[in-house]
Amino acid sequence: MGSVVELYEALASAPDERARARLIAAAFERLEERYPHLPDLVTHQQLRETELRLQQEIMQVRADLSLQIEQLRGEQRETELRLRKEIEQLRGEVTTAIERSRNTLLMWLIPLMFAQVGALAALVKLL
Repeated sequence: MGSVVELYEALASAPDERARARLIAAAFERLEERYPHLPDLVTHQQLRETELRLQQEIMQVRADLSLQIEQLRGEQRETELRLRKEIEQLRGEVTTAIERSRNTLLMWLIPLMFAQVGALAALVKLL
């Protein structure tokens, strides 16, 4: 049975209800074989409802992302301020350490220079 007309003729010439039911069942079986995706088809209304649900979900995700982005920006600002304070503190500590090193170096260098001048003067006197 390849067409609707053939199905009609077969149904009209069927001897009893049982034969007609068998023909109808066979027609449905062929329809399912020919269009296996038929149960998965959706109506325009179902498609529109799905589209609306997806749009709402997208809007919710965007709102959530915007909130998370703002939170991350706030955390970034806090981290930046904390790091700036730490850098300033370290800069002060390094400056202090350099000053201490300079003072220590001068404390040793000046007496050594006087000792060196004295040693040279003693050598000049001896010669």
